[in-house]
Amino acid sequence: MRIVIRNLQLTPNHLPVIFTSMNNIPIISFVGKSGSGKTTLLENVIKHLSQKGCRIGVIKHDAHGFEIDHKGKDSWRHKQAGAKVVILSSPQKVAVVRDVSNEMSVESLRFNYLNDGLDIVITEGYKQAKNPKIEVIRKGHSSKPVCKEDGYLIAYATDIKLKTPLPCLNINNPKAVANFIEKNFLKKKTGQNITLMVNGRYITLKPFIAGLLTTGINGMITTLKDCNTAKEIDIRIKI
Repeated sequence: MRIVIRNLQLTPNHLPVIFTSMNNIPIISFVGKSGSGKTTLLENVIKHLSQKGCRIGVIKHDAHGFEIDHKGKDSWRHKQAGAKVVILSSPQKVAVVRDVSNEMSVESLRFNYLNDGLDIVITEGYKQAKNPKIEVIRKGHSSKPVCKEDGYLIAYATDIKLKTPLPCLNINNPKAVANFIEKNFLKKKTGQNITLMVNGRYITLKPFIAGLLTTGINGMITTLKDCNTAKEIDIRIKI
């Protein structure tokens, strides 16, 4: 069951709060200089993890902006007419084109778009994000780490020798990189089944508060008509 509470319209005295019983899906970022081979490595790592049954979500960060609408297409015309959100839906896939006033954090993207049925989220980019990172360094494109002082850096994927206490994974052996991710992140489970997000950042709840929220909200909702077998509960509060 997922329990969500959102403050959609807030006064200065309120914080945007989200509760969810979803376990935190791990996020791993592949970072490095342009041309270092992040996309190729990531593509092959995804293949190896997928072959093992891992369900993966991917976020590609583009610091310069992007467009997926093409001029003249229906969705483009809807956006040009003033729509803030356009959804394209088919029996096979769905896409959302949405205006944002500020760039969404990796955690907010995970919560809003990548929280159903996934084992891990892998990003290409997000060098400044506060989540585990693997820096990609390829001979001829870069020689010095760009995230050397980053406390979230967990390993390098490279074909050069580096003086570092961190693991140096062979950039030309994506299977080894996939195994590293599987060993360190996919087999770890969190014991708490509810988390709190404030301003796009997860806050750990004490067991008593976590249990109180889950039990209280679930208890009230399941007394309502046709809600006694609820598997997912979304509560949106407009203040």
